[in-house]
Amino acid sequence: MRVLMTCDMVGGVWTYALELARALAAEGVEIVLAAMGDAIPQAARREVARLSNVELFVGPFALEWMSDPWRDVDIAGDWLLAIAAKTRPDVVHVNGYAHAALPFAAPVISVAHSCVVTRHRAVHGCDAPPRWDEYRRRVARGLRAADFVVGPTAAILRDVLAAHRIDAPSRVIANGRSGAEWRPGKKEPFVLAAGHLWDDAKGLTELAACAPRVAWPICVAGSAARPDGTAMSTAGVSYLGELDPCALAAWASRASIYALPARYEPFGLSILDAALSGCALVIGDIPSLREVWGNAATYVPPGDPDALAAAIGSLADAPERRKTFGIAARTRALAFSPATMARRYRELYDELCARDRKAVSA
Repeated sequence: MRVLMTCDMVGGVWTYALELARALAAEGVEIVLAAMGDAIPQAARREVARLSNVELFVGPFALEWMSDPWRDVDIAGDWLLAIAAKTRPDVVHVNGYAHAALPFAAPVISVAHSCVVTRHRAVHGCDAPPRWDEYRRRVARGLRAADFVVGPTAAILRDVLAAHRIDAPSRVIANGRSGAEWRPGKKEPFVLAAGHLWDDAKGLTELAACAPRVAWPICVAGSAARPDGTAMSTAGVSYLGELDPCALAAWASRASIYALPARYEPFGLSILDAALSGCALVIGDIPSLREVWGNAATYVPPGDPDALAAAIGSLADAPERRKTFGIAARTRALAFSPATMARRYRELYDELCARDRKAVSA
């Protein structure tokens, strides 16, 4: 089985793609990984080089959710078709939408990791403005063309299909994460959060707002530079800067609480990492996170610094309760294994190939 998989270097899709590719080796799947967006750091290239089942192609193209990216998206489409002609994949796995509409010779799945339209409504409470109309058109066309649509949670899958008025074959396949690097250590009295400080979807500004009412330090890792280059204030929190995965894992192993009061989070890989590290979770009360974490987390209304401060303070003041929530989070996190994720994708790939062979023979 050979799969052409698209991904980008921005956010969690790169992490997801490598985790899945690594686990698919045991399922007998070769991955042709077509990475787009920012230049790939040497450390990331070395990580890919260690995967014997992965062949990497890199294209410096703007991504479909960026501002006016369509010339790059079209050029990237030609690039992907050339890669497909060279490598002849059995399945094309698009981690996005627009390129699912390309005339590939193999069946195509589109994975709904996020969406500008659903994100804008969750964060701002209204529809995305007209400047996103071309995005809407391209996403809808890709979703209609895909043979199958996958989402990491039922919540994001339902919202994306509804937002673009699509009725397509679909399935939930949860993300998975290895616990090799993310393990509990000796816990210390501080709160950890990770993400772009400027990203309203993550709710990190509420952490800064509630910090004066929380006895423990609140440590935040991530970029403080907005996309336009201006700096975001880090007042109120202990700002750790941008950390590589190993450094962030070391902080998570020591943190007693992980807080991410998100307004929009289709799955939440950073939360999964923290849970594997045994942190008690304080997270946004939104359907996707309820779906993933059930009773293994403390939930707060997004945009409410008072509720956030109360939830963190309650756990900080109750060591046994905090320990119970940390154990519950890790236990639930271990169920989201890369092996389970890979097996479910392999099953879907097989289904699509069998359907394709049947259609050809008919």
